[in-house]
Amino acid sequence: MKIERLFDIVYHQANTKPLDDALVSKTSGSWVKTSTSKYIEQANQISRGLLRLGVNPGDKIALISTNNRTEWNIMDIGLQQIGAISVPVYPSISPEEYEYIFNQAEIKLAFVSDQALYDKMLITKPNTPDLTGIYTFDQINGAANWNEILTLGQDQSNQNDVEDIKNKIQTQDIVTIIYTSGTTGKPKGVVLTHQNIVSNVLDSNERVPDMGANGRALSFLPICHVFERMLIYLYQYNSIAIYYAESVETIGDNLKETSPTVMSVVPRLVEKVYSRIYDKGSTAGGIKTKIFMWALDLIKDYEPYKEMPFMWKIKYKIADAVVFKKWREGVGGNLVTMVSGSAKLSERLNKMFWAAGIPILEGYGLTETSPVISVNAMTPEGFAIGSVGKPINNVDVRLAEDGEIQVKGPNIFHEYYKQPEMTKEVFTEDGYFMTGDIGELRNGLLFITDRKKQMFKTSGGKYVAPQIIENVMKQIPFIEQIMVVGEGEKMPCALIQPNFEYVREFIKRNDLPFDNPTMKEMAESKLLKDLIMEEIKVVNKQFGNWEQIKKIELTPEEWTIDNGLLTPTLKHKRKNIQQKFQDLYDKMYSDKD
Repeated sequence: MKIERLFDIVYHQANTKPLDDALVSKTSGSWVKTSTSKYIEQANQISRGLLRLGVNPGDKIALISTNNRTEWNIMDIGLQQIGAISVPVYPSISPEEYEYIFNQAEIKLAFVSDQALYDKMLITKPNTPDLTGIYTFDQINGAANWNEILTLGQDQSNQNDVEDIKNKIQTQDIVTIIYTSGTTGKPKGVVLTHQNIVSNVLDSNERVPDMGANGRALSFLPICHVFERMLIYLYQYNSIAIYYAESVETIGDNLKETSPTVMSVVPRLVEKVYSRIYDKGSTAGGIKTKIFMWALDLIKDYEPYKEMPFMWKIKYKIADAVVFKKWREGVGGNLVTMVSGSAKLSERLNKMFWAAGIPILEGYGLTETSPVISVNAMTPEGFAIGSVGKPINNVDVRLAEDGEIQVKGPNIFHEYYKQPEMTKEVFTEDGYFMTGDIGELRNGLLFITDRKKQMFKTSGGKYVAPQIIENVMKQIPFIEQIMVVGEGEKMPCALIQPNFEYVREFIKRNDLPFDNPTMKEMAESKLLKDLIMEEIKVVNKQFGNWEQIKKIELTPEEWTIDNGLLTPTLKHKRKNIQQKFQDLYDKMYSDKD
């Protein structure tokens, strides 16, 4: 069958390779499977029920879930089939942000996962006049439940109405409005059509490695983000079973329980996984630590698809049997690949995971590009450490004079909702979308060098690309988060959130004069600050003198999504971080030392 609308994908799965475990969520301690046929059956129930409820094509319906779950997908397809427009929203935003999005998008109904989100909706509802109903996935006292819509749709007498609407839906019709989390300012509603996302799924498909007869994905990144959402459709197109992790905290257990062949990650998760591996190996003691460090040293210069010397291969077999096999077992033992997006992945870590038999395919894109612009492939000519791969089929990439990546293709978004001037600002006169990212093309592979808007100029007139520096500095185990600053100042400095857990272990191992220090005490410790600065001085040598970090300050708390310092995809909210720690920023640029 020809796939032109997003909901065609699940019917494609039914016609080619239906699954018993198309969607799987963990409920009350057990993995509950939903087959392809039940998935379609319940999506049709939702479509019929919503029509009876008075939902019309073009109505905006909010989908908000704390964790990814089967109900979200069923609602998604149910809405698509009757021409309703889904508005997925991040669960972590404030009631004020919900009000802004709900009013701009004119949300008619909201479906939320749990009590905490339902309570937020009750705060939001009085100030959102278009919102007529709130439904929950969990059973909550006093709340309407999504099962009421399913029950309303059990009567199949209006299925012909559903089919009539489905048949009229065109590939150019709007399917969703995704509000970008934004590192600054208010979120923008990115309008995407069926064609935008369908083309991205089909044009990315050739980069999917063979998952074998029983491909299985573990999903935990927010499904409201277009990266994970597009991958979910791509998995469905390939009849890869989708298992939803319970939470970020349970990823380790869920990996072992599900043994996935594929999962998506963000660089911060890879860094955390490696940090735990390193801490365990480096503190094992005796011969175990020596073998661990020897194995790491062996692979430090590993290059995928490059022929290695014979003696290296012999040594590697030993290292693999003793060290790297345990790494693979820790992520379920069956991973064919991890797909990384959202931010630049450390080249050093990428090499290590490839050498350990856990290949990471780094890709690149934005919400406005549905999202994939380019992604690495598991082929010698389609992969390079540090690159984000070749542009996918039908996507035209060019570089402006200043190196900005500009893109044209069927995946490019329709508009920013109700913001025509802002839409006009991001397109060139000949119709290319200006990504705001700086890049290079080498042998057809795209390399991202920095975010155009994040580059700054010091008072001496020198340009600094903070993201490049930050990615390298995060390899220092004392550092959990780092933000390089210095726009208009005489030199680059950095605000750093220490890896508090690592610091506590370091204190114990080295008998330092601290007794169970608080975060505040660690951040104010001159000893810790000096230790980190010494590590930074070593790394600084990789950069020009004008790029080197001259001073640092440590923040006394973690940077999280909940306190507004990170986006839901774990990027820095640079403006928020600087404002929150303005006193530390000012201290670095005082003339006292």
